[in-house]
Amino acid sequence: MTTTDPIADMLTRIRNGLMVRKRFVDVPSSRTKSSIALTLKEEGYLVDVEPVSNDKGFSDLRVRLKYDEDGVPVIQEICRVSKPGCRVYASCSDIPEVRRGLGTTILSTSKGIMSGQKAQEAGVGGEVLFTVF
Repeated sequence: MTTTDPIADMLTRIRNGLMVRKRFVDVPSSRTKSSIALTLKEEGYLVDVEPVSNDKGFSDLRVRLKYDEDGVPVIQEICRVSKPGCRVYASCSDIPEVRRGLGTTILSTSKGIMSGQKAQEAGVGGEVLFTVF
């Protein structure tokens, strides 16, 4: 089955896994989704990301979800901004701030997928993929 928005599918799998307190979720693998997961890991929202193969022989990403010591998910909110029907772009000076700096914006730039803070430091803008808090 093909999805029209694989990034939104990945975010929904993460969101649903957090709601039922799963330790990990498996996401169909792609280079973009792998970069997104590694960026979320660098920002401290995920424990680990590792490639695994599923029962059909295709590769998946096993995304290990992160919780605090009380069992509360680290990711409280994850929202898709740019969608296939309405792309949203931002220059390096206009990258949106999430919850007054408590959250993170994830962008797809000419230098790869990175957080909003790193994009501002690098002086690049790009497509605003999603925000996470």
